[in-house]
Amino acid sequence: MANISYRSTETITFTNGQSIPVVGLGTWRSTADEAYTAVKAALEVGYRHIDTAQAYGNEEVIGKAIRDSGIPRDQIFITTKLWCTDHTKPELALRTSLEKLGLDHVDLYLMHWPVALNPNGKPSQIPVLPNGERDILTDWNFTKTWRAMQPLVSLGLTKAIGVSNFSKKNLAVLLESETTTIQPEANQVELHPYLPQHDLLDYCKAQNIVVEAYSPLGSSNSPLLKDDVVVAIAEKHNVSPATILISWAVWRKTVVLPKSVTPSRIETNLEIVPLSDDEGEELNKLHLKRGTKRFISPDWSPVNVFNDPF
Repeated sequence: MANISYRSTETITFTNGQSIPVVGLGTWRSTADEAYTAVKAALEVGYRHIDTAQAYGNEEVIGKAIRDSGIPRDQIFITTKLWCTDHTKPELALRTSLEKLGLDHVDLYLMHWPVALNPNGKPSQIPVLPNGERDILTDWNFTKTWRAMQPLVSLGLTKAIGVSNFSKKNLAVLLESETTTIQPEANQVELHPYLPQHDLLDYCKAQNIVVEAYSPLGSSNSPLLKDDVVVAIAEKHNVSPATILISWAVWRKTVVLPKSVTPSRIETNLEIVPLSDDEGEELNKLHLKRGTKRFISPDWSPVNVFNDPF
């Protein structure tokens, strides 16, 4: 089969009418220099969706890259995230992120994890107890965080709010809370053929929540890129295995956030191929052959964040 990849310009529409580009640039684990170069390169080749977070420590250089790109602000979709130590003060946290980014608003603000950490604990980013466990605010609930995030939309600090790393069970709790007046527009979670999370995806689609896939290529030195099934489909389309994994995420009608700091890979990650339904279903079932694998699983003991069955 000839190479029929094309540069993605597809979007998905939120319930509020806002459009989010389907392929965005992930910036987790990018150093300041790497993030600046990556964002600048991404915007130059056509990306219009940049994903960052307070916890990544790169908001300031990403803001500089956006300004230096010369692309009008209203043409770029920008996401940042509320860190766990800021659950009791999301407005202050977002204003701080906006100052670092050099923006007056973001397009999407996500609750990074459904767990609040002690804002006065040590160390400041991930405070821990003497026993080594994370210093969790046991008298706080993510529904309280969401209640405090909702006014950020009317304040004009963000166009939309959403969540990240939310299970189906936790989403149900949030949606059923009497204090929830704005539903999350998005849920950003780890998704790839070894962790397809079909039930969560179906639930989110039923609730009109857009699912965003982080770590769509797996972890560093991911076995997904060498998987025989993925490689065979890639050879059939004359593209890389990474292109197939990103294309599968688009085929599933999810937003996908591949991360790279290499300009050539950043460019090819924006190119996708139209998979057949047979190819998509083959990748859907790959976890049944290989086993379900979650690559990103920090210890939140005693809280069980990933509380859905596979």
